[in-house]
Amino acid sequence: MLIEIKNLQKNYLMGKIEVTALTEIDLQIRKNEYVAIMGPSGSGKSTLMNILGCLDTPTLGQYLFNNVDVSSLTDDELSAMRNREIGFIFQTFNLLPKMSSLHNVELPLMYGGVDKHERKDRAERALQRVGLAERMHHKPSELSGGQRQRVAVARALVTNPGILLADEPTGALDSKTGDEIMALFDELHNEGNTIIVITHEKEIAEYAHRTIFLKDGMIFSDAPNS
Repeated sequence: MLIEIKNLQKNYLMGKIEVTALTEIDLQIRKNEYVAIMGPSGSGKSTLMNILGCLDTPTLGQYLFNNVDVSSLTDDELSAMRNREIGFIFQTFNLLPKMSSLHNVELPLMYGGVDKHERKDRAERALQRVGLAERMHHKPSELSGGQRQRVAVARALVTNPGILLADEPTGALDSKTGDEIMALFDELHNEGNTIIVITHEKEIAEYAHRTIFLKDGMIFSDAPNS
C-alpha cells in the first residue's frame, strides 16, 4: 500500500480555542491510483492535502507512506521525503519568474544535490514528456497559462516521485486549457504515476477513477467514479 492513514485527527489552536480540522480519517491509496479529493470550503481538503504532502503532521492517528510512519520523522527527514517522493502541482504554478523553464524544472534536483549534467538531462526529458521541448529556454512571462502549468507538471515529475499531488491544478486556467492539462494527467496516470487531485470542481474530479468527498472534517463518501 502506498498510502495508509489510520484514525487520523488534526487539531489547530485558534487563540485559546482548539479546532478539529480532521477526525476519524481512515484512508488507503494504492500505487498507480488516480484519486480526487473533494469537499466544500472548510471541509478539511487543504489540511488533508498538507498531511498527504508531508507539509504537516497529524495530531492523532497514523500516516504511513510506503510503510514509513510520517509522524516519526524529523523536520529534515520530512523535507527530504517531500523532495524525493512527492511532486507538487499548484493552482498558481509557483514558478520563479527570472528563471527559464529548464531551470525551474531543475530546482528540486538542485535541492536534492544532483550533479549539474544529470540535472539538465533529467529536466530536459521532463519538459519533453509534457510537450514543451521547444519552450525550455523561455521564462514564465513568455509562456501561456497552460504552458506554465506544464512546466509545473514537469518540475513535479523530475524527481520520479511516489505521488503527484495537484492542488486545484486548473483553477487559474480557462476551460479548454484546463481540459488539456487534465488530458496530460490521464497520460501520466496511464504511464504508471499515482495522482491525487484536490478540487472543488465536480468536472475535474470526474477525470479521476475514485472520488473521496470530505464534509465537516470527515470522509463523507469514498467511491469509484462510474
